[in-house]
Amino acid sequence: MAGYIMTLVEIYRYVLIAYILLSWLPNARDSFIGEILGKLCEPYLSIFRRFIPPLGMIDISPIVALIALHFVGYGLVTVISFITGGRI
Repeated sequence: MAGYIMTLVEIYRYVLIAYILLSWLPNARDSFIGEILGKLCEPYLSIFRRFIPPLGMIDISPIVALIALHFVGYGLVTVISFITGGRI
């Protein structure tokens, strides 16, 4: 079970990184792939953008979002292993 959770967290992390990298390419977020990634990533990133304002032209909220995703993933694995008694 923990392996599945960490795999999902890792896949979502790569999706977030791909979406972040699309911001460096002109009009890439307006493409079909950019729109799909936007629908997957913007709800999660908007949580962090409400609390972390951009620093000039640099938006650091995706960095904080990736770190938070990492901690939430490992937190879920720890809680599940505690509940199941280490039998994952």
